Amino acid sequence: MAVLKTDFANVLAVSAGGHYEGGMELLTDSQLGGGLREVDNDYKRVGAVANAISILRSLAQHSRPIGVASVAREAGISVSTCFNILRTLTHERVISFDPEAKTYEISAGILELSLPILGANQADIIRPELGRVAETHKTLICLWHFVKGYRIVLVNKVTAPRIVHVEIPPGARLPSLGGAVGRCYAAHLNLDNQSLRSEFERIRWHSPPSFEQYLNEVEMARHDGFAFDSGELFGGLDIAAALVVDNAGNARFGISGIAIVGTKSKHEMQSLAGDLRDTADWISEILFGVPSGTMRNQRKASRLASAAGARAANGPVARHRG
Repeated sequence: MAVLKTDFANVLAVSAGGHYEGGMELLTDSQLGGGLREVDNDYKRVGAVANAISILRSLAQHSRPIGVASVAREAGISVSTCFNILRTLTHERVISFDPEAKTYEISAGILELSLPILGANQADIIRPELGRVAETHKTLICLWHFVKGYRIVLVNKVTAPRIVHVEIPPGARLPSLGGAVGRCYAAHLNLDNQSLRSEFERIRWHSPPSFEQYLNEVEMARHDGFAFDSGELFGGLDIAAALVVDNAGNARFGISGIAIVGTKSKHEMQSLAGDLRDTADWISEILFGVPSGTMRNQRKASRLASAAGARAANGPVARHRG
């Protein structure tokens, strides 16, 4: 099988303010590289397996052993069901049980399940999840690694089959504060306006937004956990992006979904952005040890703080009787 792909001759020139000139290139499946995870539309949830995974996730979130009641509450299952699953997991040596304290914790036996990915490249571990997003939204998904000098480098990409998409060469470097990834990164860095403006003016945009517009979109990224770029960094491209961070608060990766302008509706781009955010949160948790729900809670706190600031700026609201 072969698919059509739009070939932009020099994506780096576009990022530096140039224009693209591309044609249509026919690629075979082998040239696309594969790597997409099969999506099962006939998925049927197996309760016992889901409950066991929930229990393991609950135990993994704690640095100390906890009792069955706490595990059951966090996993959202009954104590009796939780107890039976905990006993089974203990028998399989995936977790350990302290008979005196009557508590459970993850044991070294879990490493048997993780041996295939121990020492693996992080981008390779992430790739199947990128494939899921690409297949779900029928788009190109790119994984960007942050490097020194306010730059990002493309370390992995996955595209759904049989779609027209932009070609970006592996190793491509872009300004880390430009585009959709850049808005997310700027929100994460929380730079003062003067410093941010200085970096903003260094970026070569295809169609530059005003700094005020950029600043507003950075603030939206802080509240929403995702950002957009519509033909501003790259002419002719709609981009959504989100950020992967580690437990120390460092940005590790940017994940972007890239579509040719006109191929995705606003609703579809919003849906893509939400999935990218949830995927980035999940990767932050399972790969970099960020406690579950941390990113979501931070976004909520940011929205509340912004709303409080707006109310304070508007002053007291007069109440009218009558």
